[in-house]
Amino acid sequence: MPKQRILPHIILGIMVASDSDITGKQVTDYVQREISEFWQVAHSQVYPELKRMVADGWLTCYPVPGNDKEKRYSLTDAGRAELEDWLAIPHRETPLQKDIFSLKMFFIQSKQDDRIPILLEGQIDLLKKHLRHLESRKEELFPSKEKVQANYGHYLILNRAIVRNRAQLNWLEETLADY
Repeated sequence: MPKQRILPHIILGIMVASDSDITGKQVTDYVQREISEFWQVAHSQVYPELKRMVADGWLTCYPVPGNDKEKRYSLTDAGRAELEDWLAIPHRETPLQKDIFSLKMFFIQSKQDDRIPILLEGQIDLLKKHLRHLESRKEELFPSKEKVQANYGHYLILNRAIVRNRAQLNWLEETLADY
């Protein structure tokens, strides 16, 4: 079974959220600014995907006046319908996660291994920084009930990331306390 393309749905969602035509650079900037806490997209992936989405009929493309190299993309009715269909289907696959810390810990065999506390402390530092970032994003983006209501899905995902980070941080600190 072929792997489902996720990036086009991200781009379609960005287009609906921005409510305007966009460039490839604006897609990349949006991903970095808004969803990089839980999803990464390489700049090099965006332009080939935009081209495929035009071929699929989900977007139309036109040059930016005065800059023939830059293109703007517009959402079609078929693209909007594709996003709506994709949003309606629950995700059933377990995502592949690239968690290097867990991979390293998995291969350590002895509880007395001197690398364990070093790895734990490094991960604690990393998670504390990430948690501060997530909490500041929450304060910045959702200072009122109205802002929460206007972007409720984003609010929920950001809250989930905060709760996960806190739980993981608690586990790391409890584990480190055993050393």
